[in-house]
Amino acid sequence: MKQCWSEQPERRPTIDQIFDQFKNINKGRKTNIIDSMLRMLEQYSSNLEDLIRERTEELEIEKQKMDKLLTQMLPPSVAQALKMGTPVEPEYFEEVTLYFSDIVGFTTTSAMREPIEVVDLLNDLYTLFDAIIGSHDVYKMGGDGWKEMK
Repeated sequence: MKQCWSEQPERRPTIDQIFDQFKNINKGRKTNIIDSMLRMLEQYSSNLEDLIRERTEELEIEKQKMDKLLTQMLPPSVAQALKMGTPVEPEYFEEVTLYFSDIVGFTTTSAMREPIEVVDLLNDLYTLFDAIIGSHDVYKMGGDGWKEMK
């Protein structure tokens, strides 16, 4: 089809050449050129629909990843407002404490243990930490995101 639009007339296929190409496409079956073109357009349309469906699924997966990341990085009310496109009013707190933790000797200790032992150690340690701060009115930001603790 692209050849038919060539600026140079000698490069354009003749009607016999076009007919032969359609015969090749149809594998020698006798069919109407219009039917062949419609069949090709239907196939093209079907391929486009599949591509759109695939891209839509990919977009949905990326949207879910973004939502998860937002809720891990921000308090739920802020994440929801941002997703809805509404402005987020800053909050004022009389007192704020930031806590950063470091496990002294963690690199050395973890190098001598199996990976599952390291995971269990960290899980136990931070579960205990969560239990302690659970009795206070705080926000906790960690590996699993913001949690409003009451």
